[in-house]
Amino acid sequence: MPNALIHETSPYLLQHAHNPVDWQPWGDAAFQRAAAEDKLVFLSVGYSTCHWCHVMERESFENDRVAEVMNHHFINIKVDREERPDIDATYMAYVQAATGQGGWPMSVWLTPDGKPVFGGTYFPPDDRHGRPGFTRVCHELGRLWRDDRGRMTDAAASAIRHLQQEAAQTVKATDLPGKRVFGDFVDRCESLFDAKLGGFGGAPKFPRPVVVRALMQLGERFGRDTTEGAMTWEMCDRTLRAMAAGGMHDHLGGGFHRYSVDRWWHVPHYEKMLYDQAQLAMAYLDAWQICGDDGYREVVEGIFRYLLETMRDSGGAFHAAEDADSLPEHDAREKREGAFWTWSAAEISGLLEPRDAAVFCAAYGVGAEGNARPESDPHGELAGQNTLFRAKRDDDLASIFDCPESEIRDRLAAARRMLLDHRAKRPPPHRDDKIVTAWNGLAIGALARGARVLDRGDLATAAARAADFIKRELWDGRRLFRSYRHHRGGAEAFPADYAFLISGFIELHAALPDGGWLEWAVELQRKLDADFWDDSKAGYVMRPALAGETLLVIREDYDGAEPSPNHLAAENLLKLAVLSDNGDYAARAEELLRGGARMLESQSFACPLLLAALDLHERGVMKFQVPATPDGASLEKLRTSYLPRAVFTPGEGNDIIVCEGMVCRRFGR
Repeated sequence: MPNALIHETSPYLLQHAHNPVDWQPWGDAAFQRAAAEDKLVFLSVGYSTCHWCHVMERESFENDRVAEVMNHHFINIKVDREERPDIDATYMAYVQAATGQGGWPMSVWLTPDGKPVFGGTYFPPDDRHGRPGFTRVCHELGRLWRDDRGRMTDAAASAIRHLQQEAAQTVKATDLPGKRVFGDFVDRCESLFDAKLGGFGGAPKFPRPVVVRALMQLGERFGRDTTEGAMTWEMCDRTLRAMAAGGMHDHLGGGFHRYSVDRWWHVPHYEKMLYDQAQLAMAYLDAWQICGDDGYREVVEGIFRYLLETMRDSGGAFHAAEDADSLPEHDAREKREGAFWTWSAAEISGLLEPRDAAVFCAAYGVGAEGNARPESDPHGELAGQNTLFRAKRDDDLASIFDCPESEIRDRLAAARRMLLDHRAKRPPPHRDDKIVTAWNGLAIGALARGARVLDRGDLATAAARAADFIKRELWDGRRLFRSYRHHRGGAEAFPADYAFLISGFIELHAALPDGGWLEWAVELQRKLDADFWDDSKAGYVMRPALAGETLLVIREDYDGAEPSPNHLAAENLLKLAVLSDNGDYAARAEELLRGGARMLESQSFACPLLLAALDLHERGVMKFQVPATPDGASLEKLRTSYLPRAVFTPGEGNDIIVCEGMVCRRFGR
């Protein structure tokens, strides 16, 4: 008998629809039921490709005994954090304040009016590894609610009051940051940079394309021939090459996994997220324009191939993610992390001719016993398995196998095709096939820029199809909505959805200037300003509510796996000011920069996109007027030039004209 989640659209919620737990979706009705039955609420937040969410479901939520305890003590609510980032952010603030860490699954117990009393992340079913068992926690919280309610409700009221006071602090306008923040950011990056292996910090290593892209923009600011410019490029080049060579990169199917669990970029967490593909495509396009290395272009082409062939919905938009876990065999009963993506040496030897297998295994670090270091595989899921990474370069392989490099390249290309065909016959990982507006905005922008830079009309067509889908299915003429799966979800869009989509449309306008995308970007910006701007916060905010009461006012300011909508909005506004000749946009961008000044001066590594927007504000936006039939040599130079401050608009005649402020000139002459 399914529970109430059976009527939801989220793949994550539907995964739990047949649990014996009496799950409810988030909403006033569930909290009203908690009040009527005099119970606490258990709130579980996660997403459908979350590995430890799957573990907790198998261990606890599918267990009849555990479910009986949960149903006895609590009203149980499931939330997909990708559909409701506002709810996630609200209670994640509590969990991080209470425990010093956060993550998913997030487990929080609430009073019937939504105040948190206890929380954490993953709980094992029984006491284990220093973690209290989930069942014991449930029984104890149920007892406290019955026997010591006064102290529990006082603590809950104090907790939410503290969060609200923290969130209610006014962001005071200040002077714009001084020029030293640019050097401070580079110094901070250098202090964290792994000079041997690339990336910033130790394990785990996350891609954070916002950091690399900001460094490349600052390299252009300083000049490649300066000490600072050379330093920024070295950090970017080494990091991007290391990620492309590592196991985070899917060397067969294209695209990137979520992050590396080790400092060697060797063993990844195998889920694939749409927002990573879009941002990394932008970063590798930047790098190709800067240095012209076709290896970077090949990485970008692989990302786009993965998006178009694997992640594209039949309606033209793009799915959210692919899971890390899958069945190792069609008749297997339990999923294993990385099963779809990894290989045994025997399997490769059985598919390829002996010399081809030898070349391939040497090239991609394949070992007879598997290639995962013990510290990269604490649960032993990769025993005997190999994650493909480039262990040797083509020239080294040519020397080892005494043959031309061209032969090595041909053998490896043929082997990759054969293994990719074989991999397609395996049980596929779960696909989270919901369409998230914000992430599609990033993908539209990447595809549109790829179309212009790589001279590929098919990418522009794909970007426009995705944009058409968003306009058709997720915009009702007045409001934007957050997600879609078979039909539009109930949650209206958040600042990230607007900001990311506006950014995508600015890029799409550059590729297809007659499509009306700039006009819709302006309309969306007007809606973002009207619905989400908060003067006291000097930025765009989320206001999650329960029973008509705002829980918190949340201003997102961290450029992490996804960029902050406030920081991307600052960049958007500066570009819209030039494209639409409207100074009000520039004034609003300056408000965002002033509101973020203290954070830029104290924690620039946390907000590299805001730093890039500050650079754009200081040096100005370059407007390129590109005619329908431009001079070929000038167009080629425009395609291959790294121009991080550029926007594009239609021009006349045959010359490409670039304007900065009040000065215009011919480009490429």
